Amino acid sequence: MSALPEVQQQAEPAVAAHATGAAAGRFDDFVLEAVHEGYLMHYGEPNGFSGMDEDLALLAGDSLYALGLARLADEGDLEAVVMLADLITNCAKAHAEGDAGKAEDLWAKASR
Repeated sequence: MSALPEVQQQAEPAVAAHATGAAAGRFDDFVLEAVHEGYLMHYGEPNGFSGMDEDLALLAGDSLYALGLARLADEGDLEAVVMLADLITNCAKAHAEGDAGKAEDLWAKASR
């Protein structure tokens, strides 16, 4: 079961206002789903949000990254925070280098 509905509910109000109906996410884990949706806000089409201009989508993506990372930090799993921050960084690097496939490979590894 996707954690996307919970991510939509927990998003900042300006982001949550753009939540779509019955959307299917990729992950059943809240943290991964929030960060993946943030990633999609930056580099693709989000699964659970629509109707944002480019600037708002970028800010919304940052907000969703923070939502996921904050949940991990609240749980005290600082090692996982570092791993997830590395995933975000490495995906951004792959896109900056024009290698979206590498970023998708990183997400595939994260879902294991």
